[in-house]
Amino acid sequence: MDQKNGSSLTGFILLGFSDRPQLERILFVVLLIFYLFTLLGNTTIIALSHLDPHLQTPMYFFLSNLSFLDLCYTTSTVPQLLVHLRGADKSISFAGCVAQLFVVLGLGCTECILLGVMAFDRYAAVCRPLHYTVIMHPRLCALMASASWFIGFVNSSLQTVLIFLVPLCGRNKIEHFFCEIPPLLKLACVDTTVNESELFFASMIILLIPVALITFSYGQIVRVVLAIKSASGQRKAFGTCGSHLTVVSLFYGSAIYAYLQPSNNHSQDQGKFVSLFYTIVTPMANPFIYTLRNKDVMEAMKKVFCRSFDSR
Repeated sequence: MDQKNGSSLTGFILLGFSDRPQLERILFVVLLIFYLFTLLGNTTIIALSHLDPHLQTPMYFFLSNLSFLDLCYTTSTVPQLLVHLRGADKSISFAGCVAQLFVVLGLGCTECILLGVMAFDRYAAVCRPLHYTVIMHPRLCALMASASWFIGFVNSSLQTVLIFLVPLCGRNKIEHFFCEIPPLLKLACVDTTVNESELFFASMIILLIPVALITFSYGQIVRVVLAIKSASGQRKAFGTCGSHLTVVSLFYGSAIYAYLQPSNNHSQDQGKFVSLFYTIVTPMANPFIYTLRNKDVMEAMKKVFCRSFDSR
């Protein structure tokens, strides 16, 4: 058989949930609502972080970066999925698939690193409160955020190039709702053991190094908090970290399942629903997790709404 690589294809067909027409109708409504809440919640966080001087701190600088990232992450897949759920045409051009994989992978890697950076910020706030403003200097914050984006997209560039060098022999039906590495590797007509090992190694680095930083940071935080005698002080310290830990658990749990599980144990249906979780559910939940018990954000919202109402 002539081994043609992906570049000889004009496009791909994203099978998604096409084998379940009834589920497609339900998913369309649910995902549309989730997407609108994602846009609303994350845009609100970004706007408040810029409008309220009390929220112009390192914590909210990183949070606004996370919100912008989540907006981009969701928008790179969900609008296309909504169109495919309502129509018969489920195709994506070759260039569109390459671009989508590059963007999704870059944003996912960036979020992994950014969550680690945010854990370090919480460590500095709780364990080094007197030196917090010196440690988390605006220049350092900007540098760490920029490094997260840079490393994420450098890794994405390498991964995307390597994936589309794999011969596909004309196969173009992807068992997924967007272009992602595991289902793309399943199209290959050659042994992909080396590619899967390379993917596993890269995923280990991108996922586990930030996890190690998060584990260290929260280990130190717990040690300090347990030494605080005041119950109110303990609640405040845990309150500033609980939201971040929840977000970390949601994102890393689904990402580790998707990328560190052996391919022979990887159910296609499970993979699709796990991907739905970290591409739409987590980005929608993040703003609400961070704001529901956050008095600073709630106060900022009240001020902005009162200001806009008074101006009328």
